[in-house]
Amino acid sequence: MKLKLDDEKMSDDFFEDTRILGISCPLKNYQFCWQVEKTLNIPFATSADLQIGMEKNKRSYSFTVYEFIHPITSQEHFLYSNKHEGEFLLPELQHLDFIWLIRDVYNDQEAFSDLQQRLRNIPGVQLVTEVPHDKIKSKDNLQR
Repeated sequence: MKLKLDDEKMSDDFFEDTRILGISCPLKNYQFCWQVEKTLNIPFATSADLQIGMEKNKRSYSFTVYEFIHPITSQEHFLYSNKHEGEFLLPELQHLDFIWLIRDVYNDQEAFSDLQQRLRNIPGVQLVTEVPHDKIKSKDNLQR
């Protein structure tokens, strides 16, 4: 008997209770995170473990991922850089600079809407839009 991983089930589990925002903003990763912390009081952090590596055309790319877990609500926030040296983490969303994934078991619509509005007020942010899961073809890239 041969055992096989169910990639689709793993993907469904990863995206359970999540919502995704796409953000267009020409700021560099660290500048945008600084603005988010200053404006929204969300202190994103990153580490080598959170980097997403990708090989394409015999070149290596590394996409930065930032993380914040709210100490009271346990909401998980992941901010992905969508671009690195001309390559995209999610090629189908090339017009977006950042992907913000929020895992919230309570699905707080009011907090989500408030976050969207407050992000729009950050200097340099040009677009904030919710991205439906079915519009993301390369979801696996967010789980590496």
